[in-house]
Amino acid sequence: MPNQVEEFNLYRKKMNEKILNDDNKVIKRIFNLDTNAYMAGHLDVKTKELLGLVASAVLRCDDCVKYHLETCFKLGVTKHEVMESLSIATLVGGTIVIPHLRRAYEFWEELEIGNRQ
Repeated sequence: MPNQVEEFNLYRKKMNEKILNDDNKVIKRIFNLDTNAYMAGHLDVKTKELLGLVASAVLRCDDCVKYHLETCFKLGVTKHEVMESLSIATLVGGTIVIPHLRRAYEFWEELEIGNRQ
């Protein structure tokens, strides 16, 4: 049985393929813009991913939080760096962000567990 990290990635991949195969120029351009925005520039990729994580938490988008958490994990971001970033998100977003903070913490734990196996 897949864990929540695997479930998230399988669903995301399946739906992205369906959406992109629908051949909508605007959606394809938005996906492309998103991809390019997170490439290294004046800011490094790690910093951009942490910014994306904070913005996603403040906007309360759990799918986006999961995406940025996994990318941060793959980039070698530490749990302490993630939690410090999420503390800023909670400060800026207020206590309404706390449920998303809980789910983010749980997702990060699953990333760590998956890495040990």
